[in-house]
Amino acid sequence: MADLSSSLSSLVRTGLETYLRVYHRHDIYLDGDMPEPALLVGNHGFGGLVDLNVLVMFAVQRAVGFKRPTTALVHQVAWKVGAGKIAEAMGGQPASCESAEKAFAAGNNVLVFPGGDVDAAKAWADRNRVSFHGRYGFARLAVENDVPIVPIVTAGAGESLFVISDGRRLARALQLPRFLRVKALPVSVSMPWGLNVGIVGMLPYVPLPTKLQTAVLPAMYPDPDESAEKFARRVETAMQTRLDELVIDRTPVLG
Repeated sequence: MADLSSSLSSLVRTGLETYLRVYHRHDIYLDGDMPEPALLVGNHGFGGLVDLNVLVMFAVQRAVGFKRPTTALVHQVAWKVGAGKIAEAMGGQPASCESAEKAFAAGNNVLVFPGGDVDAAKAWADRNRVSFHGRYGFARLAVENDVPIVPIVTAGAGESLFVISDGRRLARALQLPRFLRVKALPVSVSMPWGLNVGIVGMLPYVPLPTKLQTAVLPAMYPDPDESAEKFARRVETAMQTRLDELVIDRTPVLG
């Protein structure tokens, strides 16, 4: 049964890589060496069931040539909506310090998207902005587990549909941060659903054939006596700088 599960996972990964390469013309740039184990830190474009920023990580792992497994920390909402088993089959675990520390103890790499749903639900106008929303727990996690941070940025995913608003005010009004730990409820236009509020992120919409470009930045380490908050801001700044380089002459969707 374990062999069958592994074979299915490998088949799915290969299929995803082919989809990214053909439909999204995915390019990967390796800016430096990849130490292992490491905390991989990614940005979001638009996140939901169709989350291109997450999908590209499968192709990145092959391009880098990872020798260790990678555990992805996934928002708890995946288990609340019944998608937890799918996440686990692809190497995901509920986002928590416990999950990360268990993965590091096993010698795994750990993948996080610190911006969470706030970064994932950005409006079209902010699609090329890295937003961690003041979160720096990921940097503390790296320091406490004595692993470097490898920032990974992807351009283009935020163009897979048109997000009119992140819907953060609406989410607060509905008390979603309290009950589902969801801070955004995006208002978007996508195929085939048209205008939608929030729920489209959980439906298999058809992404526009946006060109994707991913850059794997050099590993980053904390400076002596640097706080986790300052380290996190330095990582976020490095990612924003690299993303700005990727999009400087970019034409939306076409690349």
